[in-house]
This record gives sequence, structure tokens and C-alpha cells, in this order.
Amino acid sequence: MRCHYCDTAYAFQGGSMMDMDDIMETIKKYDTHYVTVTGGEPLAQKEVLSLLKVLADQNYDLSLETGGGISIKEVDPRIKIILDIKTPESGEEKKNHWENLNLIHAKDEIKFVLCSREDYDWAKKILDQYKLTEKCHVLFSPVYQKLNATDLGNWILEDQLPVRLQIQLHKLLWGEKPGV
Repeated sequence: MRCHYCDTAYAFQGGSMMDMDDIMETIKKYDTHYVTVTGGEPLAQKEVLSLLKVLADQNYDLSLETGGGISIKEVDPRIKIILDIKTPESGEEKKNHWENLNLIHAKDEIKFVLCSREDYDWAKKILDQYKLTEKCHVLFSPVYQKLNATDLGNWILEDQLPVRLQIQLHKLLWGEKPGV
């Protein structure tokens, strides 16, 4: 699990779990009010729900980036959810927990990370089928070094989709380095 605001992995160090006090002390070292919990699949760690509650109770603005394969039902309603929908070319489409789309609120975001024009066309169908842009903000992101961001931007403009183009900024800045 990662807290993005300071680009440091927290919950696991050398295979051992940090306790909540250690995590909170690390977070308090930074002058921030916004914390994003991500990295791998945070919801695979049941303790993440407690961490999110503690952070929300201490008035942090929070977002949870989830791969979308695990139910978000138990996530504290104060948390902004950024939910991935896995595309066919990702090879993970079967992992999508489609019931999550019924739990999304206006404050949340849905993100498609697209590998190709075929993924883009598939994502447009999902947008329409589930009326996603009526539920929350939707992001389309090109896979780093696979789909050209300019091409994706042009497709979005040509189709006049009400989505935001998002690049994988962490990969643009730091490449494929693990733990960054």
C-alpha cells in the first residue's frame, strides 16, 4: 500500500506490517491534508479500512485507488474512490467487480487505462451501457509507452466524450521503477 503524497510505501516493509502508529507518524512528517492510498490492491489488505477510517477521523482528505476487483461496499463513505475498470487488452477484464458501479457516487472517479484503439472503443461501450458519466467523473489514461497520449486525446475530442484525459504521471516522471 502506498500513500501517494510522499511517494513512500508504508504498510509493508521487508514483509512485515507497520502498525497504525508508525504509519500515522510517517504521514505527519509531511505538510499535507490530502492522502491517496494505492499500490497493488489496497483492499486486499483488510487493515486498509481501519487506516482509512483513522485518517478520515483526523480530517485528512482521502482517496482510495482500487483496481476494481474487490467490493468497495465497506469503504468509509468519506473516502473518494478512484475505481479502475480493467479493459480486455489488460488481460484482467474478468477481474472487474461490476457491482461496484452501483456503489459509486458523484465525488468518486472511474478510470480506464487503455492499451489500444480497441480498448478505447470497448470503454466507450461501457460508458454508454452503465451511464458512467452521469454518475461521476471518468478518466481515460493511455498505458505508458504503449498508447500515444496525443492519439487518445484526439479520439476523445473527435467523439466529444465527456471524460478527462489523464496520463500516468508517476511513470512519466520516474519510469518503471518499483516503489516510486
